[in-house]
Amino acid sequence: MEARGSGGQSGRSRLPLAIAVAVVSTGAATFLLWPRNGVIEPAAVDARSYFTAFQLDRAEDYRSVQRLISVGGLVLGTGALALLAWRPPERIFRRLGRRPILGAALAGAGLSLALLVLDLPLAAWSHQRAVDVGLSTQEWPDWFGDVGKSAAIGAGFAAIGGALGLALVRRFRRHWWIPGAAVVVVFGVITIWLFPVVIDPIFNDFKKLKPGQTRSDVLELARKAGVDVGQVYRVDASRRTTAANAYVNGLGHSKRVVLYDNLITKFPRDQVRLVVAHELGHQKHDDVLRGLAWLALVAPAGTFLTQRLAERFGRRYGMGDPAVKPGPVVLPAIALAVAIATFCFSSASNVLSREVEASADSFSLRLTNDPAAFVQFEHRLAVHNISDPDPPELWQKLFGTHPTTLQRIGIGEAFDATN
Repeated sequence: MEARGSGGQSGRSRLPLAIAVAVVSTGAATFLLWPRNGVIEPAAVDARSYFTAFQLDRAEDYRSVQRLISVGGLVLGTGALALLAWRPPERIFRRLGRRPILGAALAGAGLSLALLVLDLPLAAWSHQRAVDVGLSTQEWPDWFGDVGKSAAIGAGFAAIGGALGLALVRRFRRHWWIPGAAVVVVFGVITIWLFPVVIDPIFNDFKKLKPGQTRSDVLELARKAGVDVGQVYRVDASRRTTAANAYVNGLGHSKRVVLYDNLITKFPRDQVRLVVAHELGHQKHDDVLRGLAWLALVAPAGTFLTQRLAERFGRRYGMGDPAVKPGPVVLPAIALAVAIATFCFSSASNVLSREVEASADSFSLRLTNDPAAFVQFEHRLAVHNISDPDPPELWQKLFGTHPTTLQRIGIGEAFDATN
């Protein structure tokens, strides 16, 4: 016990260093990858000039509770991991420890499923509220079907992560964060490359956009922008939601622009063109690669912080002690450390994400030269998706991946005023 105690003291002394390294690395990566292609500074916009009192109240009533549900799920999951890290069921983990790597895979899958079940009541409540306001079109059997698919996929990845994580800890002891960083980057590349063709089709049908006005607009805008658009797909998002959206993902042969069927059928042509131009902006600026570059730059700091946190949480079970080969019992401590580090780094990455999205908005305005349609689309999209045009500042800083609706309308107004 004395050796473990001294290891814990050493781990505590290195935790502030890990935090400092994380802060410096995220700041440096964000600075290096910050868009420098003429992002339009948004004009000041008053929400009451664009949205009625009813629209603002409806969005606030819906989104405020949804935010509380999200925070509740985050607190519940983190609290459960903290409890398991402090008091793991040692009898179960002792059995799993007879074959450590296989046991770690089973423990990882079990943790994933347990957290999903724990969050299920909150997720069901969130779904019912989306049904009540007309955003969700899924019946309960279909919703539970998607939950089951997500559970199976999540458990599979958690099993791989648990086995690989424990193998690295046991092999590299005090320096497992180094190969761990490489694993994180490789996993990021694989998921961006393969998810569009392997995972996404499990939940939706993707069909190449057929010849017609929308496809012609995509190709015409792509030629104008000088962008190799890759494939353009229409996804049957309407099977689960009335919301409209579009996105770009994939690498190499899996690169694609995806348009929701709701967007194509429910929005006018000039507004759909703006959305396409926005996604082409991401392609033009290589924003998928930008995201991977950010991940590669911060991954070592992230895994370094994860190791130090895990050593702090799991020191009573030998984490951080070079004389001990930990077993699956340390996985809750590692999972808790991963959850905390992921939250911190995700919030940091959102700073860059919001600027990247503003850059794509600016690109779409310059490509289409239609600020009126841009402003009309942002207004209509917010009303259609029951989005809060101006969410709480702290929420936006921690979780916002895009500029707020008011900021995006402000970008359109600023472009209009200078052209």
